[in-house]
Amino acid sequence: MKLGLIGVGGMGRPMGEHLLAAGHELMVWSRRPDAADPLLALGARRAASPLDLAECCEMVCTNVTGSVDVIGLAEPLLEGLAADAIHIDFSTIAPSVAREIAARYAARSRHFVDAPVSGGTAGAQAATLSVMWGGNAALTERLDPVFSCLGKTVVRVGDAGAGQVAKACNQLVMVTAIEACAEAAHFAQAAGIDFGKVRHAMLGGSAGSRVLDFFGGKMAAHEFAPGVEARLHHKDFVMVMDEATRTGVPLAVAGAVMQQLDALMAAGWGAQDTSRLLGVLERTGKEVLAD
Repeated sequence: MKLGLIGVGGMGRPMGEHLLAAGHELMVWSRRPDAADPLLALGARRAASPLDLAECCEMVCTNVTGSVDVIGLAEPLLEGLAADAIHIDFSTIAPSVAREIAARYAARSRHFVDAPVSGGTAGAQAATLSVMWGGNAALTERLDPVFSCLGKTVVRVGDAGAGQVAKACNQLVMVTAIEACAEAAHFAQAAGIDFGKVRHAMLGGSAGSRVLDFFGGKMAAHEFAPGVEARLHHKDFVMVMDEATRTGVPLAVAGAVMQQLDALMAAGWGAQDTSRLLGVLERTGKEVLAD
């Protein structure tokens, strides 16, 4: 299949590698031309622009930062794609934006599929991502050859925007759990107990989880090199809270987590791992003691 890929960073590059390994023809475009070089070395071709890419491909995949980026790409891609072609967006964007773009594509006989993923860079590298997608069910057979290269769990959640609702739910649960781990670590430390041992015990019980394993491990080691940069989780949470406000859905716990993420960003830790939420609690505790 002739595929296009826009967004070749920590997630996009390994996804592109898997698509090439599966035998797909791949054309790539990146705002930073050098970012595409590793994929070019594996056989991908470089597009001169998003429009050029869309004109050469039967299906285009995007994996960019947020809603504004996808909105900016939609017009040249829509202009270049042939009738009945598909744009798969793996980015995390607002559900309302996904619906609006899908409606624009449908009006011109093209297809927009929102297919955000969960699993981070490790999942992208191992092709074990969870793909949650929204769009026309009739597209399933055409999408499967792409999705099967990238993830071990692929679920059509519903129509346009449904994939983004699922991703918002994923982020709500995951980032709230990271904050809960941070609070548990801070609580144990305040009692003079080694959180590494507490975590080990918890992993064998009902609180055991991937979040406690991965992010809790970083907290126990006080090692905050990013798996996913905290600024991206902050961006996702801002989007979730905006959507909740727009739809009138109260999210009490998420609101408290949003405040902690805001404090993390204010401390200048956005490029570190989200497990750095522990630092927000440690800093707050020191300030309370100082008072």
